[in-house]
Amino acid sequence: MYLTSEVKKELFKAHSPKKQDKDTGSPESQIALFSMRIKHLTEHLKQHKKDVSTQRGLTQLVGKRRALLKYLEKNDIERYRGIIKELGIRR
Repeated sequence: MYLTSEVKKELFKAHSPKKQDKDTGSPESQIALFSMRIKHLTEHLKQHKKDVSTQRGLTQLVGKRRALLKYLEKNDIERYRGIIKELGIRR
């Protein structure tokens, strides 16, 4: 699978505000994980255009990421700008 526990630990360590690999609850960590999964599903859908269930899952992930970004923007604008810049999300 594309998301092994080692990959997740490195992802969480790179994007958490506390720089810990066990910080899975911070919005930055979750947004980074969702972004990675969104990129993977987008590549899958480029090859399998009629995979409707994957398309639905992708739409749900985008919605979850958008909600977390709204939360972060409302509560701490500097952290929001930092994660947007790190991940290169257009918003």
